[in-house]
Amino acid sequence: MTIATQARFKYGEGITLVNESGEAYLDGVSGTFNLSLGYNHPVVVAKVQEQVGQLSHMSSSFTEPYVSEVLDRLLDLAPAGIDTGWMRDITGSTANECAVKIAQKSTESTDVVSLFLSHHGQTQFATGISGNAFRRKGFPNSTASNHLHVPAPYCYRCHYKSSYPGCGFQCVEAIADHIQYGSSGSVACMIVEPILGNGGNIVPPPGYFQQLRKLCDEYGMMLIADEVQTGIGRTGYMFASELFDIQPDIITLAKGLGGIGVPVAAVLMKSRLNVLEKHEHSFTSGSNLISLAAAQSTLDVVAQPEFLDDVKLKGEILGSLLNELPSKHKSVGDVRGVGLMWGIEIVDEDGAPDVRKANAIIDTAFSDQRLILRGSRYGYGNVVKVRPALVATDDEIAEIVERLDAVLQKVG
Repeated sequence: MTIATQARFKYGEGITLVNESGEAYLDGVSGTFNLSLGYNHPVVVAKVQEQVGQLSHMSSSFTEPYVSEVLDRLLDLAPAGIDTGWMRDITGSTANECAVKIAQKSTESTDVVSLFLSHHGQTQFATGISGNAFRRKGFPNSTASNHLHVPAPYCYRCHYKSSYPGCGFQCVEAIADHIQYGSSGSVACMIVEPILGNGGNIVPPPGYFQQLRKLCDEYGMMLIADEVQTGIGRTGYMFASELFDIQPDIITLAKGLGGIGVPVAAVLMKSRLNVLEKHEHSFTSGSNLISLAAAQSTLDVVAQPEFLDDVKLKGEILGSLLNELPSKHKSVGDVRGVGLMWGIEIVDEDGAPDVRKANAIIDTAFSDQRLILRGSRYGYGNVVKVRPALVATDDEIAEIVERLDAVLQKVG
C-alpha cells in the first residue's frame, strides 16, 4: 500500500485519523489490528499518562505485584481450566515463542505443528512456525526441521477439494499422517489462530476445533490458541477460544490488550504447565508499568458486559452489510468473519484469487475514499480485511462499507 506510506497523520480519535492538511480518514482496520479501543481512548490515555508521571519502568523483580493484578483480571475472564499466566513479553511474536517453550519443556518433545497460511510473528522462530514460505526466503534459521506445516481449514478453497460438512474433517484427519511421516516423532504442540487473520480471515467450520482437541489429546500435544489478533473482544467474546469452544492448554495475547497500541503481551495456561524459570524467557521491557497500565485500563472498558454485547451487535451489522457485496460485485467471491473481524475474498472472472485487484482496492480506498484497509499475506494475498476498532459506531461501520462499495464499483 504505497500511497498510505506517504501520509503524515497528526491526530487520531476513535477510528478517525487526521493528516497535516486536516483531512480525515476512516481507519477500517484498527491500525495493525492492535487498536482495539481506537485512537486516544480517554480511559486508557488517562491511565497511561498517570503511570508515566509516576513510574514508567522498574526491574521485573519489583513489578510482580502489578503483573499479578493484570493476570488475575485476565484469568477471571479466561476459559475454564486456564488458571495461571506469564507476562514477560510485549509482543505476540515472543509470546508465541514462550508458549512453544512451555509446551516443549512440559512434554519433553520438540516439534511444532502449525497451519498453512498461519501467522505467528516476525522473529525467525515465529516466522518459521508460520505458514508462508515467502516470509522465510533468505532466512535459513527460520526453516528448522521441527516445524511441521499442515493444510488450513480453508473451506472456500479446500486443500482436499472436499465440501463441508460432508468432508469428514479431512484437514484434521490428515494431520496424523503428517505427524507419522513428516515429523521427528517427538511432537510438543499444535499452535492455531482461532481465525487465520493474516492468512485471509479464514474462519474454521463448526466442529473443527473439537476434532483438533481430540487429535492433540491422542498424540499428547499441547494445543496453543494464538489469540494475538482474536483476543480481547475482537469476536464479541473476550476470547475466541470461548466462542469456538477450543479448550486450549495455552492462550497467547498481545495487540488488542494494549487498547490504544501500547505494546503488551500475555501467555495464559493451565497451572500444570507453569514450568518455565524466569531466566528461560524474560525481556527487559516485559511487564513494564506503562504496558500493565494500558492492559488494566483496556480490561476496565472491554470487560463490561454491555461492551461485548455491543461488539456482537456491531459485528452482525458489519457482516450483514458486507454480505450484500457479492451480489453487487463479481470480484467479491466470499465474505467471512465474526464480530468485528471480517474479510472479503477478491477473485477474477474464473473465481481464482486476484491479488492485483485486492491491492488495487486497498490503494484506491485510501486515495479516493480516505478509507484505510489492509490486505492478507502482506500484499501477497487476495483478501481485503475489514476490522474497525471495537468502539466504532453503527454509522461509522455503515460508512466504511459504503466507501468500500464505491471502491469496488470503480475498480471492478
